[in-house]
Amino acid sequence: MNNKITKNLRCLICQGQSVYDSDSEFANSLKFLVNKKINEGLTEKEIYKYFADKYGEWILYDPTLNKNTYILWLLPLLIFLIGGAIIIKSFIIKK
Repeated sequence: MNNKITKNLRCLICQGQSVYDSDSEFANSLKFLVNKKINEGLTEKEIYKYFADKYGEWILYDPTLNKNTYILWLLPLLIFLIGGAIIIKSFIIKK
């Protein structure tokens, strides 16, 4: 479970790397803290909530859906729909 959690946490020092992949001091301290929280009996969700409360939703690679993250969840869908509309429109104009 430790690896799953650390793979879903973003290293704030090494932009673009998960805590699991990073060897920075920050990432190593988070790995230690995740192990500590697991030993304390916290669930995966509780550990994610702890880190989100402490560092903000940005630390999670898979943030929860709430008013602050709507754009993260809806933007790919909007891009897909707009791209589809452009493709369909270009096929209709060509005919």
